Amino acid sequence: MKKIVGIIAFLFALVVGGVYLFAQERQTVRATWLWNPWLFVKDEDRVFSFLQEKQVSDVYVQIDEEIPIDTYRQFVRRATEKGIRVYALDGAPNWIESGEGMERLFEWLTKYESVAEKNEKFFGVHLDVEPYLHAWWRTNEEGAIASYQTVLQRARELAKERSLRFEVDIPFWFDRVRYGNSNLAEWVIANTDGVTMMAYRDQARDIMNIVKKEMQIAKKYGKQIVVGVETGQVDEGDDVSFFEEDETYMNEQLAIVQKHYARTKSFSGIAVHHVEQWMNRDGKTSEGEIDE
Repeated sequence: MKKIVGIIAFLFALVVGGVYLFAQERQTVRATWLWNPWLFVKDEDRVFSFLQEKQVSDVYVQIDEEIPIDTYRQFVRRATEKGIRVYALDGAPNWIESGEGMERLFEWLTKYESVAEKNEKFFGVHLDVEPYLHAWWRTNEEGAIASYQTVLQRARELAKERSLRFEVDIPFWFDRVRYGNSNLAEWVIANTDGVTMMAYRDQARDIMNIVKKEMQIAKKYGKQIVVGVETGQVDEGDDVSFFEEDETYMNEQLAIVQKHYARTKSFSGIAVHHVEQWMNRDGKTSEGEIDE
């Protein structure tokens, strides 16, 4: 009898432990872009208050060389203490011309790492290059793609040398850009540690529809995708951003997306673009306005 009870207890512990581990593995990302680091230069407490209120787990922080390295060290240290992972964010369409901008970013990171303590280290590098905004994309798309790939491959090497996770932003339509026997979305997913898709729509069904191909690609390569949404005012149409909708509606739609992909290993979570717009929806933050 004791043996049977012992076996039952063991099986119960195994099941509960498995559920616990699965829950840990499925702890999803809640990310955002912080394009204006002067926000935390002016009022770091308010920025952290907002990030915690929104339960942000990952923040992509723009690197501005005019801001002292020690200011970034303090921000990353406080974020780490609060369980928030920080990525060094940068990128511009003109990076495909020479890669000089990308190299400057990693030169800055070398200086940063030379003085940063263990709890002040960046978790990764997050690039937003958007080569399709460069004139080359219209005049020589094939050449623009090749230059873009060269930049990403070099950046991945430099990130790996520093033991940093390497991620990039991509638009949802990269799966329609042919590359070799496949498409550009597949190439980017295969050659990075993770991507954030700019799946800019304001309804859950539309968001899920435009990311489904990338989810399948990510599964193929054992990678994960963060689904990004927009909160700012845009010119592309009323269905692109949550600018006109309130926070409750946005959260409801994002909850539908998250529930839909709850058991999909290639789904990593949600990213909201971006902190400053998110904080100033309808001209207000959750605790008042931020002075510029």
